Amino acid sequence: MGKGMKAGKKKRPEGGGAKGGFPGQQAQQMKQLQQMQAQMEAIQSEVEQKEIEVTAGGGAIAAKVNGKKELVSLTIDPEVLDPADPEMLQDLIVVAVNEGLRQIEEISQSEMEKVTGGLNLPL
Repeated sequence: MGKGMKAGKKKRPEGGGAKGGFPGQQAQQMKQLQQMQAQMEAIQSEVEQKEIEVTAGGGAIAAKVNGKKELVSLTIDPEVLDPADPEMLQDLIVVAVNEGLRQIEEISQSEMEKVTGGLNLPL
């Protein structure tokens, strides 16, 4: 190192740095992001309170799923309880539960898009 030079210190050219209103813009953007985050959290809380009931097999299976993506209840019509064909019952249950989860996800995404304006932000 030459005389008068200190490690890690560089002389800034004139007009550089945080001049020109940039800190105000950055503060405004942060405020907007915080507001958006608060709105997203409120919507997520609302969605978690929702419940969707779906059926499969012409109503033989009814599954209720909540906004937390949890199976809340499952109703099986006794007429579909065929010991000779357990695969059919299993398939109907899978169809009903997956449809409920799909609908809840669709509701969640739709509500979030209202806040984010379609931006693909992680939830």
